[in-house]
Amino acid sequence: MPIALEIVSPERLLLSRSVDMVVIPAAEGDMGVLEGHTPMIVTLQGGQITLYDGETVAERLFVVGGFAEITGDRCTVLANEALPVADLSKDDADRRLQEAEAEYNELHGADIEDQLLALDRVHAARSMVESAEMLLTGSR
Repeated sequence: MPIALEIVSPERLLLSRSVDMVVIPAAEGDMGVLEGHTPMIVTLQGGQITLYDGETVAERLFVVGGFAEITGDRCTVLANEALPVADLSKDDADRRLQEAEAEYNELHGADIEDQLLALDRVHAARSMVESAEMLLTGSR
């Protein structure tokens, strides 16, 4: 049976549909969510969300962190930012990585929480660069 999936950004509801499975980029690693999943709330890292209809990939979105709330019949993703993988730009991803690395480097000696947040942005930008490169080469 399908699971209800909603992906919400601060600006709007981005997607609301039923899928057979969704794979989310949890902070602990990629996590597959099927109907009947144990309820939990997980932190997301920057990466791809993959939606499946049967065994077929129906859609891919890139999220720049956030949270996911999972119940037995629903997965709600609260994304800091989300966009279709097909819309990723290598140039934009490279620019984001440069900006995130510069911000992180400026925080040397700063509060550890600020450093960790900046490091999360670096990791998300690196993941975006990798996703954009895969899009360009046609690999997934």
